[in-house]
Amino acid sequence: MTHRELAAAQAYLRLLQTTQAVLDGPTHTPAALPLLAVPISEVDKALGELGMAGNEAAFFRLVAELQSGPG
Repeated sequence: MTHRELAAAQAYLRLLQTTQAVLDGPTHTPAALPLLAVPISEVDKALGELGMAGNEAAFFRLVAELQSGPG
């Protein structure tokens, strides 16, 4: 996995974690949604740098590889 691929996969996992925290938190209201703006922007930027915007299948393979650990 390249550095850019790793960065994109890690950004996506941070977005998932932040989303879960927002949904589980006491402020589970629409007012909490702006907390997702930074992680969403980070993922968008990383995908754009990879040229993977719109290629979710390839991207999710990277995320699965990151979650499963070294081969």
